[in-house]
Amino acid sequence: MTAALAPSPWTTLPGAAAGRPWLFGREVVMTALPGAPRGLQWLLGRNCSISPRQLGAVYLLLCGVSGLIATFFFLNGATLIPMFTGLELAAVGLALLSFARHAADREVLTLVGPSLRVEQCFGSQVACTEFAADWLRVEPAAGQGSLVQLSARGNSVRVGRFLRPELRAAFALELRQALRWAGGAAARPAQAPENDSN
Repeated sequence: MTAALAPSPWTTLPGAAAGRPWLFGREVVMTALPGAPRGLQWLLGRNCSISPRQLGAVYLLLCGVSGLIATFFFLNGATLIPMFTGLELAAVGLALLSFARHAADREVLTLVGPSLRVEQCFGSQVACTEFAADWLRVEPAAGQGSLVQLSARGNSVRVGRFLRPELRAAFALELRQALRWAGGAAARPAQAPENDSN
C-alpha cells in the first residue's frame, strides 16, 4: 500500500476565531494573496489513535517477539509452534492492513462562493460531487441521528459518517447557516465575513 500526501492550497484565515465561530468548519482562503476567494471547509474524518506507520512498527515488534518465542519452543522440541505462530501473525497482519487502508477515510466539504464541493475518500476510492449552494437541500437521510443528505438537481450525497449520531443535527444546522451566509454574500458586494450580521 502506498500513500501520497500533498499540501493543501487552503490556509486558515488569521481572524477566523474572532469572526464567525464555526463548530465543525473553519474559514479558509485559497491563497495568501489579497482578494483571494474566502470560503468554509469541513473536514470530517476517522478518529484514529495510531497512524499506519506507527501500526506497522508495532506489528514488526509483535512479529519479532512472537518469532523469538516460537524459535525457543522449536529448539525445545515443539515443532508445530512456529507454524501456528506464522498463521497467527498472518491473520493479525491482514486485520491491521485492513485497518490501515481505511485509517485515512474522510469527507471534505468546501464552500467557496456559490459552490459546495463534497469529496469523499473511502480506502482507495475518491468521489467528488459539486453542488450549487442556492439549490442545495440539507436534511436527515432517514430520521434523528441519521446521515445528513445533501441533494440538488438530481444529485444526492450522504455525509456525516464520521460524526457521532447526536452531533449530525448540529452539523446539518451549521451547514444550512453557512449556505445561507454564502447565498447572502454572493448577492451583496464583497465584504469581510466579520462584518456580516447574519
